[in-house]
Amino acid sequence: MLLSKTSEYALQALIYLAALPPREPVLSRDISDYLRVPAQYLAKILQDLAKRGVLDSFKGRGGGFVLRPGAEQMNILDIVEVVEGQPFGQGCVLGLKTCADETACPVHTQWKPLKAEVVGLLGRQTIGSMAEAVRAGRYRIHLPGGTELNMRPIPVSSRNLS
Repeated sequence: MLLSKTSEYALQALIYLAALPPREPVLSRDISDYLRVPAQYLAKILQDLAKRGVLDSFKGRGGGFVLRPGAEQMNILDIVEVVEGQPFGQGCVLGLKTCADETACPVHTQWKPLKAEVVGLLGRQTIGSMAEAVRAGRYRIHLPGGTELNMRPIPVSSRNLS
């Protein structure tokens, strides 16, 4: 709810990639199938993440996307800034251009401390720590329609890399 669909899909894909064995390319369509997100939309997101230095992209047979070394240390706020082009939490909860004491909206004084807590939480959650939760089976994604997907990585042998 707090993040755009683009940021949500980017984070889910990065967590998925980080949960797999390192440096093994995965096709965008395999990621979109697993996450049950629109394939073309996710492909564009992954291409943008590659252009911005979060992923490496390989073409041809055996190609796909992999996390760039060090990307697992990025946190949710880092990814949102890469995807959205601006830091998280700059806007007003009611849609004003900025969230500031000088231009306070009716909920500003109540929202400001909550926003600080949310920003702190998102800043502490790294791609690597969330991927570890996936590997341990503690992380689930709730999909539209009430279905639940346990994000356990698919075995390497069953991935189609052609």
